[in-house]
Amino acid sequence: MQAEGVLSVSVSIIAEVGSVHDGSFGNAMRLINMVTECGADTVKFQTHVASAETLRDAPMPPFFTGEPRYDYFERTAFRLEQWQSLKARCDTCGIEFLSSPFSREAVELLETVGVARYKIPSGEVTNLPLLEVVAQTGKPVLLSSGMSSWAELDEAVNILLRYHTQVTVLQCTSEYPCPYEQVGLNVMLEMRERYQLPVGLSDHTLTNYAAFAAVTLGASVIEKHITFNRAMYGSDARHSLEPPEFAELVRGIRAIEMVINAHVNKDEVARFATMKQTFEKSIVSLVTIPAGTSITEAMVGLKKPGTGLPACRLQSVIGKRTIRDVPKDRLIQEEDFA
Repeated sequence: MQAEGVLSVSVSIIAEVGSVHDGSFGNAMRLINMVTECGADTVKFQTHVASAETLRDAPMPPFFTGEPRYDYFERTAFRLEQWQSLKARCDTCGIEFLSSPFSREAVELLETVGVARYKIPSGEVTNLPLLEVVAQTGKPVLLSSGMSSWAELDEAVNILLRYHTQVTVLQCTSEYPCPYEQVGLNVMLEMRERYQLPVGLSDHTLTNYAAFAAVTLGASVIEKHITFNRAMYGSDARHSLEPPEFAELVRGIRAIEMVINAHVNKDEVARFATMKQTFEKSIVSLVTIPAGTSITEAMVGLKKPGTGLPACRLQSVIGKRTIRDVPKDRLIQEEDFA
C-alpha cells in the first residue's frame, strides 16, 4: 500500500546562457550544441534591445563593470535573422529555445521568432506593463522572484493569472554568486503554498547541491547558468557552471527523479530470497543433542546461513524434545522434534 503524500517529480532543466556568447553568433550556436550534449531540456538566452530598455548612463551591476551597460547590450545583441537561426538550431537539436525579454520590443521580436513560453527575469517583476504584454501572448510564464518582496510578487502573479496564464514561480536570490545560506528553499515552499502554483529554483550558487535539494522538495524547474569557461569575459561567466559540472547537474537530477518516483513496496521481499539466505541467521545446535532430550537455551544458538528455522523462532524451540540425535553445529530442523 502506497503511503499518503508520496512525492512525484518531473523536472525541466534550463541552461541559462544569457549573454555568455559575448555577441558571437558562432558561440551562441556552439552553446546550443553544448547544452544539448549536457542533457538539459531548455537553453535560455536574454533578448536585450538596448535603446528600448536602458539609458546610456545606466550603471553596470557591481559584479561586472567591464564596459557601459548600453554598449554591452548593443554589442551583444543579435538581429532577428540570427535569433531565428538560433531557434532553428534548437529545433534541430530537440531542445527548447527560451529567452528573457526586457522590453515590449523584445517580446515582439521573440513572438516573431516563435518562443513557446517566456521567462520573466527578476528585475522585470515590477514592470507590470511588460507583464501584461507577455500575458497577452497566452503563453506559459516562468516568473523569477530574485529581488522582489511578497507584495511585489503578489501583484505580478495576479496580473499574469488575470490573463489565465500558466505560471511557474521560481525562487531566486539576486546575488552573484549566491551563498548557500541565502538560497531560500523555505521561500520556494512558501510560494507553492501561497500561490498554489508550480515552483522551481533559479540557482546562482556555484555548485549543484542547492538544485538537488530543491528537486527533493518538489521543484518542477531548475535553472542554472552555463558557460564554456568561467574565465570568459562578460557579466555571467564567472557565476556559471562549466560543461562537466552542468552535465553532472543533469545526471543528478535525473537520478533524483528516479529515486523519488520509483515507489517501493516494502512487503515485496521475494527478490531478496538469496540475500536473506546469505545474511540472515538460523537456529543451530551448539552441542550434540541426544534423542529424547528437552532442548535448553544453552544447547542452541543463532548462526548463518538463513536456510533453516529462522532466528525469530528460537523461543518456540526451547523446551521441545528431540526424536533423533542432533549433531553439534547443525541447522535445527522441524524433523528433529516430536
